[in-house]
Amino acid sequence: QVQLVESGGGSVQSGGSLRVSCAASGYISGSYCMGWFRQAPGKEREGVAVIDMYGKTTYADSVKGRFTISRDGAKNTLYLQMNSLKPEDTAMYYCARGPWGYCPGSWSRPRDFGYWGQGTQVTVSS
Repeated sequence: QVQLVESGGGSVQSGGSLRVSCAASGYISGSYCMGWFRQAPGKEREGVAVIDMYGKTTYADSVKGRFTISRDGAKNTLYLQMNSLKPEDTAMYYCARGPWGYCPGSWSRPRDFGYWGQGTQVTVSS
């Protein structure tokens, strides 16, 4: 049974940092495209970053240079390091599993990801 469990969210001031984690179980996460998405109140869920089986990463323009996605194969865990946080980064952050191997070209679309965690809240105050 595939399970994804996020942790590490919280409240920080603008300019601060947070790292969120996603513990995977039921499969080897390193073999799949894994991604982070976020959803703010009243907005659609959007892709933040993905990492494929080979370690290639892709980021949304809004977070490039500030966020870093990574994985620890030994721990079967996905991470998102978030630096220089802004109030507009406030959202519920979700990790998700995509297809085996490469991430799809349309990676920012949630429909290409079949398994989701329950989310962890990140709040950035100005």
